Amino acid sequence: MKSEYLEDCPYYLNDFLTYLKAVKDRGDRTIEAYYIDIRTFLRYLCIKHRTAKESDFKDIPISDVPIEWVESFSLNEAYLYLVYLSENRKNSVTTRARKCSALKQFYSYLHKKAALIRSDPMTDLELPRVKQALPKFLTTEQSIQLLREVDSKHKARDYCMLMLFLSCGMRLSELVGLDLKDYSKENRTLRLFGKGRKERIVYLNDLCIEALDDYINNYRPQIEEQAIFLSAYNKRINKRRVQQIVEEQLKIAGLSNLGITTHKLRHTAATMMYKGGVDTLVLKEVLGHKSISTTEIYTHISNTELQKAAEASPIASMNKKKK
Repeated sequence: MKSEYLEDCPYYLNDFLTYLKAVKDRGDRTIEAYYIDIRTFLRYLCIKHRTAKESDFKDIPISDVPIEWVESFSLNEAYLYLVYLSENRKNSVTTRARKCSALKQFYSYLHKKAALIRSDPMTDLELPRVKQALPKFLTTEQSIQLLREVDSKHKARDYCMLMLFLSCGMRLSELVGLDLKDYSKENRTLRLFGKGRKERIVYLNDLCIEALDDYINNYRPQIEEQAIFLSAYNKRINKRRVQQIVEEQLKIAGLSNLGITTHKLRHTAATMMYKGGVDTLVLKEVLGHKSISTTEIYTHISNTELQKAAEASPIASMNKKKK
């Protein structure tokens, strides 16, 4: 946890963030997201109690927000807060659902774990319904096109990163976090650290091994830095630079207008695995999902394929009987 959180946090929020870190084993980015969401709520309380103005929202301090304000907040007021997020803060339904979830967990901690409030008014708070959109992804042909047309000063590195994204379905954070010791050519595996530093092993196909060996043995500088993927400054490459590389290579391949990102490459890998016959339970383990319901997002099939499936039925080939 970053120290600036502690400076701006009332004690009960600090306790909640510490609980997420120590007990729930949440990562720093997750804790930061909780902090930002609860900070928004506490700033709203300041406006509601007229100790601050809406126009000063981004500068409203929260360190002195009394827990009594939190405890007296009702379920009905929570729904008014969601309206405020929509109309005043212009938050999307996805963002409102996330902030709502954070609020529920915050109140549950204060009541059940810390016993700092006498009851939990958010128990029955309903989250805004988020329409589940099908994920964007590249077709197999587009994926091959992207790999074939890689062109950059660090071609071997960039090709290798794209190959791992498209073959293993790893997250951006997992790719930049890879160290040399995480790669085992003998076992044909990579060790990944997902959300909450949860460890998992993914197996590599021949093309991944070939790309890794080529980059590591022939192009990666032999220095003390243990990260597999290095920047131009021979330091661990950061997430933003990888995103830029993906954007650049998509443009070179003529695929820049499809809304594809590093995470959409993960969708692409998952989609190709599923279409290749990988069972959803196996896919769940490969992707490092906590719940099978998350994995099922990737099991979409295009309308064209559904149509082909219908036409493949033997019944469809029967001649209609003449009347």
